[in-house]
Amino acid sequence: MYTASSSVSAPLRPLRPRQGGGPYLDPSARSAPPALVGRQRRAPGLGAQPLSGRLDLSGPQGAQLRTALASVHRICPEFAPVQVLRRSGRSVLLVGTTGRSTAVAKCLLDPSPARSEHIRREIAAYRTFVRHRPPVRAPRLIAADPDNCTLVIERMPGRAAALTRHPLQVPPRADIRAALGAICRLNAWRPPAGSFDAPLDYAACVSRYYELGLLTDRDLGDLQKLLHGIAASAGRHGMGQFCHGDALLSNVLLSPAGPVLVDWEHAGWYLPGYDLATLWSVLGDAPVARRQISQLAQSAGPAARDAFLVNLMLVLTREIRTLETAVQRSLHDAAPTAAGAQPGAAPSGEEQRLLLRRLHDDCQLARRAVRAAVGTR
Repeated sequence: MYTASSSVSAPLRPLRPRQGGGPYLDPSARSAPPALVGRQRRAPGLGAQPLSGRLDLSGPQGAQLRTALASVHRICPEFAPVQVLRRSGRSVLLVGTTGRSTAVAKCLLDPSPARSEHIRREIAAYRTFVRHRPPVRAPRLIAADPDNCTLVIERMPGRAAALTRHPLQVPPRADIRAALGAICRLNAWRPPAGSFDAPLDYAACVSRYYELGLLTDRDLGDLQKLLHGIAASAGRHGMGQFCHGDALLSNVLLSPAGPVLVDWEHAGWYLPGYDLATLWSVLGDAPVARRQISQLAQSAGPAARDAFLVNLMLVLTREIRTLETAVQRSLHDAAPTAAGAQPGAAPSGEEQRLLLRRLHDDCQLARRAVRAAVGTR
């Protein structure tokens, strides 16, 4: 996840739990029981760290970093690196300066076709924004090299609306409202034809999740029925909607000039409500916001409601699959040291398992709503 621009220029507001009813998903019901609360701990947002001016180029990782810097300097010679914001096995994020401006460089370390395609899509999105400005603020493109998977953009001021994919605590309502407003403005945008494609093949995605055992026989039939009905409606009215594709609060920077959206590698045309479904999935502790998102997604009629529910099932299934892999990995890593664990210490991956339980509850809630929607057709 791209967090390079998430610098904290002002202290975070105190986080307070919010009260409210359960999410409204079922098209034939007025309310639904709230989902279980899940927690997941991750490292603090690296963009929140002050610039130290130190760059360690020693050792094997230093050699990897020097290679990344060489790629950056080929397309942006004036880039002066200051600090590594994030490094993983897939990419490295560097903050530095270009003249009087602060910039962020993103270099791919994982040459796999999938990761290469993602950063090339992100580069293509920023290049499109040079010609066609979106209705929301986005970082300005400085330089890019899709062949070497290197990108340099301006570093935007502001603080991230959340520092993790699934926030540990409910963000302030004003932050959620600002993020939701920016997402809705983006979803109403109609970029020129040919500037973006459709990143998600819905039929193939449903089939893949079914083959992996993540969807039941009835899930497969229900989702296919909804997709068939949506396709019929699309033939008459056109159902495509431009979406960010990864509309997480951690990809929204809040600044005095307004929200800024970052991490555009999944941007493109989706069924309506994909961004809203993504935001809904990570707001497990905010039932009031969830209900607002659900009602907003369904306000355009039955076809938009069905599209939102299909999106929600696929997003939640993806989150479950990703998190189950992380939990299994944490159990495997913790196994050799379990005998030496301190009494009373929290088991490795406990918060991931709590989140996984909540996601399964959310998926059951969405599944019931999908079945109710099929019953109204």
